[in-house]
Amino acid sequence: MRQAEKRAIERVASKRRNKNSSSSNDEFEAEHICIRTCGRELKCGKHRCQQMCHRGPCPSCLEAIFEEISCNCGRTVLQPPQPCGTRAPECRFDCTRPRPCGHPQVAHNCHPDDLACPKCPFLVEKGCICGKKTLKNQPCWFEEPRCGLVCGKKLKCGTHSCNKLCHRPGACEDEGISGSHCQQLCGKTRSCGHLDTERCHAPYPCKEDKPCQAKTFVTCECQHRKQEVKCSATKIEPSPQRPLLKCDDECLRLQRNARLASALNIDPQTHTNDHVPYSDTTLKLYRENPQWAHIYEREFRVFAEDRAEKRLRFKPMKAHQRAFIHSLAEDFGLDSESSDPEPHRHVCLFKTPRFVSSPMKTLAQCAKICASQDSSTQQATIANDATAIPYNALLLTNPQFGLTVEELDAALRKEYAAHPTVKFHTSFLPSDEVVLKGSGTWTSQTLEASLTALKSTLQHTVRRLKLAENVFLCSVDDSLNVLRREGGQAQREGGWSAVVGRSTGRIRMPRDR
Repeated sequence: MRQAEKRAIERVASKRRNKNSSSSNDEFEAEHICIRTCGRELKCGKHRCQQMCHRGPCPSCLEAIFEEISCNCGRTVLQPPQPCGTRAPECRFDCTRPRPCGHPQVAHNCHPDDLACPKCPFLVEKGCICGKKTLKNQPCWFEEPRCGLVCGKKLKCGTHSCNKLCHRPGACEDEGISGSHCQQLCGKTRSCGHLDTERCHAPYPCKEDKPCQAKTFVTCECQHRKQEVKCSATKIEPSPQRPLLKCDDECLRLQRNARLASALNIDPQTHTNDHVPYSDTTLKLYRENPQWAHIYEREFRVFAEDRAEKRLRFKPMKAHQRAFIHSLAEDFGLDSESSDPEPHRHVCLFKTPRFVSSPMKTLAQCAKICASQDSSTQQATIANDATAIPYNALLLTNPQFGLTVEELDAALRKEYAAHPTVKFHTSFLPSDEVVLKGSGTWTSQTLEASLTALKSTLQHTVRRLKLAENVFLCSVDDSLNVLRREGGQAQREGGWSAVVGRSTGRIRMPRDR
């Protein structure tokens, strides 16, 4: 074998020498030939290439395997011999691997270990990653369920709380921050009464070396005019001097009116008992939360009674609560302004010459007055609706004994002919009355006008022939219940209740109809 290889090597070398000698260019060196074994690992991963050093990929492994090759479950097997490197066969049976969670396996084909089974789709209860709540209907495979609530854990500064949503323990917003471990705004109250908007510096107090940038107001002497300016207060100068506004002609007019009201001794109690000194907006907002509104109404009255106080500042509140404060201030004759951005926005009250005194009636008293007025208005509306029902029939009272529908229609045929657009249907009521109901292609106003014109002629004929005692215009529904009659009020009850009501006054003999 070695001699054959040597002869082959010598032939290759001879050819290369001849090729190089025949070339006109003698500057190229002859190709180097490596006679060592390749030794690279084959695709099977178990053996190495035994050929002489060569270019390109190594050939397939020529070794054989004399063992059975099976799938993971062992139900699909390849019998030996097989080429080295043969992979496990594909299996058409279901995978039998048990799940770590204990749930039944989802139906899928058997597969090698390097492929994972499908995720478990069963829904279970799991605790969120922050540990606050237990969440239902969570997929079993889901490892990080989140409740979506704000963390709320105290930060390292000891003043603020973490504002991040549900997260893993130790992942609060101040974790991993060097130096100042809290990046939130300070939020403490400065000496001027506004909030500190610098970065958190706890546990150290606010420096207040920079002028306060919050908004405040300067007013004229009578508190009627006001202008928004920056606070500009510092620790050294907590109350900086600000120029006051001058009173204008409107201020002087309001002052004269106030003195005139005092000279004339105007008493708010001279109003009538049903007078409501509050706007509809104020009463509407009061009805939404009476207990809360009552607390702030009391603060309004205490502020109104104290003549030395010219300004009142409320704590931050929500937008609909501030709307109630502004509306109530307008009713009291006070001026109001909102200051600072959300969520620290609050309302300030100012006494101006428009203010005389607080209303004598409370919000609770006025709410009761409005409720009673609304009830009266509703009853009046119902009564007006009843009288507004148009007439659609004629009512004959105390008809002749033994009178039939055919006899009555024959006697009134001439009067009916005067109104050809209206068709009349005669019906006897249980109350011993006769209804002549009109129908046809007309509007309710047209029918009422036709019945009004027909009434006088029909009444003369009925009395002349002694068919009935009198004729009235009326309104009836589809069940022939009399809703309204001429000269009387609407009658809502019909049927046998009406019969009983009328039968108490007189007893009539039964009729043969």
